[in-house]
Amino acid sequence: MDIYEKIRYYQAHTDYSQRTVSKMLGISRNTVKKYWKGQTVPWDRKPGSGRRNDIITADVKEFIAECIEADRNAPRKQRHTAHRIYERLVNERGFEGCEASVRRTVAEMRSTPRDVFVPLAYEPAEAIQIDWGEVTVVLGGVKQPIQLWCMRECSSGDCFVTAFYRQNEESFLEGIVKGLEYFGGVPQKMIFDNARVAVKEGFGHHAKATDKYLALSAHYAFRPVFCNPAQGHEKGLVEGLVGLVRRNYFVPMQHIDSLEELNTGLLAYCRNYRNHRIPGKSITVGEMTEICEDKWIPLPPYRFDTSNTVQVQADDFSLVRFDHNRYSVPYRFSGKTVTVKGSGNKVKMLYRGEMIAEYERDYRHNQTHYRLEHYIGLIEKRPRSVYHAAPVKETVPKAFYSFLMKLQSPKEIVKALRLYLEEGDTLLQYLPYADSYETLYACTCKAETSAITTAPEIHILMPNLQRYDSLLKGGESV
Repeated sequence: MDIYEKIRYYQAHTDYSQRTVSKMLGISRNTVKKYWKGQTVPWDRKPGSGRRNDIITADVKEFIAECIEADRNAPRKQRHTAHRIYERLVNERGFEGCEASVRRTVAEMRSTPRDVFVPLAYEPAEAIQIDWGEVTVVLGGVKQPIQLWCMRECSSGDCFVTAFYRQNEESFLEGIVKGLEYFGGVPQKMIFDNARVAVKEGFGHHAKATDKYLALSAHYAFRPVFCNPAQGHEKGLVEGLVGLVRRNYFVPMQHIDSLEELNTGLLAYCRNYRNHRIPGKSITVGEMTEICEDKWIPLPPYRFDTSNTVQVQADDFSLVRFDHNRYSVPYRFSGKTVTVKGSGNKVKMLYRGEMIAEYERDYRHNQTHYRLEHYIGLIEKRPRSVYHAAPVKETVPKAFYSFLMKLQSPKEIVKALRLYLEEGDTLLQYLPYADSYETLYACTCKAETSAITTAPEIHILMPNLQRYDSLLKGGESV
């Protein structure tokens, strides 16, 4: 810029020639000539060197395009490099140009345009985006993956997150119902991808919802909307929520005893998120949520049944089969038809509308789950079965089972089992001091007696002896 300024000064204010100025400044005459009259400026440079690349002809570009197209169906590690394309051009087409020009052309032809998105805006309570996510937790001492069900209201950014064991239809429908109850109403439309828990055929605009999802949407009066395949940006709000919860709530890894404990913590996280202010918004998520309250479609009085409901007859062992596994019910229901309701995380058994058993849902295969209380009445009728009864072996702690096997008679074992059902695992602390049912029962009775406390202070009224003193004094005077 300094040189340009001097060239223009000498041209406008002196009679120096271009030759003289070039000598004075120590630069080329061509440079002086270039900037002499101001027809060219140094800050406006033309892109590139100005050289023409005539060696890359249309035939060369066509050959490069054929190589790139062939790579689409080739294994990832067996695709053309720019160097390999140059070698083939030389050997097969007699190419005489340099490799650098081929590399530059290949890079230009392989480059893909950057995705550009249209910013979206939603009215309050207009739409909710929903999606699945996966995290790893330590559940009951075992490291395992857990599925997160995420929902986000598009206007306020308010969120709802809950955890399930699997991404099945029961969990999908149950997650929607729980989320709508959390938000306090129903949006006009629900935006989801083309997962098979919601779509039975087609995709995007042409997708057809499953029968149960269609029934749920009809009951809650919202319109199901499906995204185009591989277009996650169409529900970018909930995609961001999945990553947000994974990075913040599940780092470090959660150690939990039950899924109910995890869901309680997630619910508290969602409520606390209402204090958050999203960048670019003037009010908090909670304040925006209040704006939505009058816009929601009201929840219907009847809560949609999202469970997988089947009618099953309990077999001769008082077991009910559901989803590849067997669950026990009280023995008096053996041979009767039981209604089984499988939700995302629970399995419930009902008989004539009355709940008779409930279990954590097991997604393994060929597992049998017993409850000792379901069989204790039957074992009392057949006490000799206690030695080999599966409901006993697979439900009581090993230490207590070893104690039972040391008892003298089956009836004594059955009495000890009854005591265990009444006292629970607290009974285990008395095992080292017991060698029979009587001594074990005595330990529990002693513990209950010692638990009875007396009043810390007992107030005793002392006798007034002054009356007797006055009588003695009066007798002496007489």
